[in-house]
Amino acid sequence: MTIESVAGSSGYLRSSSQRITYFSNSYVLGLTVIAGIGGLLFGYDTGVISGALLYIKDEFEEVNRSSFLQETIVSMALVGAMIGAAVGGWINDTFGRKKATLSADVAFTLGSIVMAAAPNPYILIFGRLLVGLGVGVASVTAPVYIAEAAPSEIRGGLVSTNVLMITGGQFLSYLVNLAFTEVPGTWRWMLGVAGLPAIIQFFLMLFLPESPRWLYMKKDKSEAIVVLSKIYDPFRLEEEIDQLATALEEERHRKSSVSYLDIFRSKELRLAFLAGAGMQAFQQFTGINTVMYYSPTIVQMAGFNSNQLALLLSLFVAFMNALGTILGIYLIDHFGRRKLALSSLSGVTISLIILAVAFILEPSSSAKGLFGWIAVIGLALYIAFFAPGMGPVPWTVNSEIYPEAYRGLCGGMSATVNWISNLIVAQSFLSVAEAVGTGSTFLILAGIAVAAFVFVAVFVPETKGLTFEEVERIWKERASGSGDGREPLL
Repeated sequence: MTIESVAGSSGYLRSSSQRITYFSNSYVLGLTVIAGIGGLLFGYDTGVISGALLYIKDEFEEVNRSSFLQETIVSMALVGAMIGAAVGGWINDTFGRKKATLSADVAFTLGSIVMAAAPNPYILIFGRLLVGLGVGVASVTAPVYIAEAAPSEIRGGLVSTNVLMITGGQFLSYLVNLAFTEVPGTWRWMLGVAGLPAIIQFFLMLFLPESPRWLYMKKDKSEAIVVLSKIYDPFRLEEEIDQLATALEEERHRKSSVSYLDIFRSKELRLAFLAGAGMQAFQQFTGINTVMYYSPTIVQMAGFNSNQLALLLSLFVAFMNALGTILGIYLIDHFGRRKLALSSLSGVTISLIILAVAFILEPSSSAKGLFGWIAVIGLALYIAFFAPGMGPVPWTVNSEIYPEAYRGLCGGMSATVNWISNLIVAQSFLSVAEAVGTGSTFLILAGIAVAAFVFVAVFVPETKGLTFEEVERIWKERASGSGDGREPLL
């Protein structure tokens, strides 16, 4: 049996009589949840600092006096994540997905201990750097590990589960912040408790297998087949092994070693990386972190000045984000990655325009409460549209569009683009808002969302239900010009 015998003009034809669903294989779901603990830590460590910083300023007077120190404490995790994502791609391809996950857990644990015990702000900043390294490696590794163990029919939903863990981690961070507000040590507990999930994941991962695709392509075929036999029925197992054998043969005809320069020399790799990195950049430049950061100000516009209410809104926003991601888990394999991203960006654009109008008209109107509520509606709509689409889709697309030999390398570079974009937006939003006005800033973000829509429509193919080999064939066709690569928008 060959791959051609199970592929047709309309895509991959599943000949197995048993339909694979999200909950049909508890083994794969277990792998997904355990790998997703990295996503939980990703979300927790990037979200917890907002509450912890209030108490850090109380303990360290020099932090309270210095905005630069405050920004450094917050942003050092992003710097670490950029480094971790770049290095994490190499670790994934060289040592495997499992060892990459274990290394991320070590960084998480050490960073949490250093932060919790920090005697001064500078040791705290070093701890944030360590945690950021773990976040960066995890942001590359978890989606790839899950994607390579997942049947193609449900790959999108399973990879999106990692995004649910990220948004769940953010929500958990707000709950933990509330829980420790009255506990002696406050911020030390908030930051230190992240070490527990990392330790749990480390020991659970010791009992989990390496990614079956990485094993087959890089190390031990028999071990890979043992893992695959726990995922597929016998007939489907034979199909998957045939595909891996074909992919391995193609890899042997390529250069024995891979490098960063290959990504820019090969047209098919350039096209894939452009699509993946572009999705990651637009995820950040359409303003998700700025909109969530600005939510307390929107509440104040609505006429509510209570800090407690602002914290409750943050909880509500984080809850909506997690709830939207659950919807995305269902839609991404039923509606498709490309269609979901385009629909999401349409709603995001409208929401940003509503926010812009509310901010622009509010200063010139006596009905401040009315425009405040319009802004709150815009915020709610933004999260409702962003969370199911542009939240999970970039991570899912990047886990499946690269050839096996370059999946870790390209995924790491693409994740680095995400973190760099995150840092640029976080550092520039308030300055831009002060320079041109908050309403105009949201209009700029709306314009970027329109550009993102065009980018996805032109450069990102639909990969729903396709095998890794079929996705790779898309780039070969586009690179050779044998197909125009155009697809209907919706």
